[in-house]
Amino acid sequence: MKENSPTLICIPDISGFTKFMSDTDIEMSSKVIPSLLNKVIYASDIGLKVSEIEGDAILFYRSGELPSLEVLVNQCKKFYNEFYSQLNLLQDKYNAQEQALDFPNTLGLKIIMHYGDQVSAVPIGKNIKLMGEDVIIAHRLLKNKVPYEEYILMSENILQLYDDEEINRFFNWENLHENEAQYKHIGDIKYCYIDLKPLNT
Repeated sequence: MKENSPTLICIPDISGFTKFMSDTDIEMSSKVIPSLLNKVIYASDIGLKVSEIEGDAILFYRSGELPSLEVLVNQCKKFYNEFYSQLNLLQDKYNAQEQALDFPNTLGLKIIMHYGDQVSAVPIGKNIKLMGEDVIIAHRLLKNKVPYEEYILMSENILQLYDDEEINRFFNWENLHENEAQYKHIGDIKYCYIDLKPLNT
C-alpha cells in the first residue's frame, strides 16, 4: 500500500458488547465473541485486509478505487447475514444455558465505512498499523447520532462517488437517512445510514 493512497476503511462493530460482557460469564463470552468476529472476517470477499481486531470490532482496509456500490452494499449484507447465522448456531449450541436465550436480543452488528486518501499503513513488528486523518474519522464515526442499534453508516466521501439512481437502487429495503456530526479537531462530517434490522425479519 502506497503512503496516502485512497483507502476504504470498514469497521464492523458488535453492538451490545459491553452489556453482553458484563452479563455473561467469561468462559462463554470468550468463546462467543471470537466466534462471531471470525465469522465476519471470513465473510469478507472484496479484498478487505484486517489491520486490527479491537475487542468488539474489526478494522478492515482496502487500498485503491472503490468497488461498485452494489458490491459494497452486498458485502455489508453478507457481514450481517453471516453474523446472525453464527449467532443462531451459538444460541443452539449453548441452549442449555439460560444466558444463551438473550444472544439475539443483546448482540447485533453495525458497519461503518469511510473512504479517503489520508491513510498510511505503517509496519509495527509483524502487524500493519493504519494511521492518518481518515482513520481517525472512521473511528469517530462510531460515535454518532444514529438511533438504531444495527445499521450501515457510510460517510459522504463514499456516497458522493455514486449517483442517486445507484443509491436508490441498492439501498432498497429501508429509508436511507442523512445526518452529520461534529468532532473536535476534525469538524463536521456528513454521513448516511440505514437500518439493518429489516434484513433479519
